[in-house]
Amino acid sequence: MRLQVPPNCDLTLGLRCVEKTEPGRTIWEMRADERFANPGGVIQGGFLSAMLDSSMGASAVTSLNGRRARVANAEMKVSFYRSAKVGSLLTCEAVAIESGSTVIFVEGTITDDEQRVIAKASSTYIAKERSQ
Repeated sequence: MRLQVPPNCDLTLGLRCVEKTEPGRTIWEMRADERFANPGGVIQGGFLSAMLDSSMGASAVTSLNGRRARVANAEMKVSFYRSAKVGSLLTCEAVAIESGSTVIFVEGTITDDEQRVIAKASSTYIAKERSQ
């Protein structure tokens, strides 16, 4: 199976990686599109969670230091601090806290364009070697 980069989920959300020079750390941006708003007019938490998952997954991959492996999210805890307003530029910084041979612990934080924390997450990823 060939990997698609960027994946369709990132394209749908409008996610854009803006920093990935340090292994285990990535920074992503996404414009808070009105298509992702809930009936109350703010971005639905599931879309914020998807941003966190994509960003943290990328950080997990870059923490592998060149190892050819796939990563899968085994669990994720998200805490929401405030609403994300439609039109705001959201930034997610994700950092691999610990990267072992199989288990990778990652944390992510979403801030808005006023540098306010919108959400934080922690996640455990499982790495599995791939042949190609």
